[in-house]
Amino acid sequence: MKACFTDLNAKNSLHTHSNPRKVFLVTLILILLTIIHLCIHSSHPPLPFKKISSSRNIEFEKKCDIFTGKWVPNPKGPYYTNTSCNLIIDQQNCMKFGRPDTEFMKWRWKPDECELPLFKPLQFLELVRGKSMVFVGDSVGRNQMQSLLCLLASVTYPEDISYKYTSNTDYFKRWFYADYEFTIAALWSPFLVEASDADTNGHSLNSLMNLYLDKADEAWVSEVESFDYVIISAGQWFFRPLIYYEKNQAVGCHNCNIQNMTALPKYYGYRMAFRTAFRTLQRLKKYKGITFLRTFSPSHFENGDWNKGGNCVRTRPFTSQEMKLDGYIMEFYLTQVEELKAAEKQGKRKGLKFVLLDTTEIMLMRPDGHPSNYGHSLHQNMTLTDCVHWCLPGPIDTWNEFLLYTMLKNERDDVN
Repeated sequence: MKACFTDLNAKNSLHTHSNPRKVFLVTLILILLTIIHLCIHSSHPPLPFKKISSSRNIEFEKKCDIFTGKWVPNPKGPYYTNTSCNLIIDQQNCMKFGRPDTEFMKWRWKPDECELPLFKPLQFLELVRGKSMVFVGDSVGRNQMQSLLCLLASVTYPEDISYKYTSNTDYFKRWFYADYEFTIAALWSPFLVEASDADTNGHSLNSLMNLYLDKADEAWVSEVESFDYVIISAGQWFFRPLIYYEKNQAVGCHNCNIQNMTALPKYYGYRMAFRTAFRTLQRLKKYKGITFLRTFSPSHFENGDWNKGGNCVRTRPFTSQEMKLDGYIMEFYLTQVEELKAAEKQGKRKGLKFVLLDTTEIMLMRPDGHPSNYGHSLHQNMTLTDCVHWCLPGPIDTWNEFLLYTMLKNERDDVN
């Protein structure tokens, strides 16, 4: 600023002269004024454009609810196909088994207030470098894991190391990405709590089972403590006949038809199972991971139940006007979210994060995304009408777009 002040003093002395010299001096004054203006403003340079843009983007994202929006046409189609990813199991490989339409793969979720970023496999793999992720729950949770494997397949394939940890490699999976030292796993636990068969005729698709609502299933509890990211989910198994136990005493049942047994709704067992799962994670001394709740995934049987001729043959999504979140689906969803909020509040005391992956309403609008008759049983070479699981590729890939977005948001919040 010293040069600027010198120029100002020179300007104040110029008015004592006249004639041609005066003209010259006036011109000089104008030049000096320009220099003064530049000096003053150079001491307060504007923020770089990039920084302004970045701060606006962050502010905009904070206002964005990625879970509220609509499905829009996406002519580009899916990230992968059943030929470019060889990790799709027959249960969800709809194109392999002759599904004739492809439109169900050409829709993308569009939030109302922003754009949902595309899934970037390299970005995901760098984010999880040296870490581990596990999907705890039933086969729909495993369905999401298989989607993630295919989304990453354009960059690298993992090694299947399941056999090192279990003999039950259909239900307990573990994959390792050596280049990134990243482990991804699925731990089978359809109720999240301990369960056993109660039907004297043995186990079947709709047989009676005992559910011990205050005892988390050791199948996942014994393994989960070392994982950095835990995605919890459960759903369809809670519709079957169940006897509920607490403190080893039967407290009631759902759809059990047992005399002198208190009838309790399926929502009771559902609530208690998630409560026990979340509280168990909080009690584990070495657990420092982030827990994600992936919310209830609706089925779309029409023209009958799953065991009474029902099917799901639609080829387009519903609009939000055609299908509303209500009834039993709303009840399951709210039950989960209420327990997650309680866990989030309690977890803060121990520095644990509990995060929502809100997939219920968006999937309610996708009756076209199920295998229906274009998938095979996991254990038998036969077709089952499947309106529970999701075709790969398909709308379930959106769950992992949500997952990456939410993981990045948590990383940024930790930095800030």
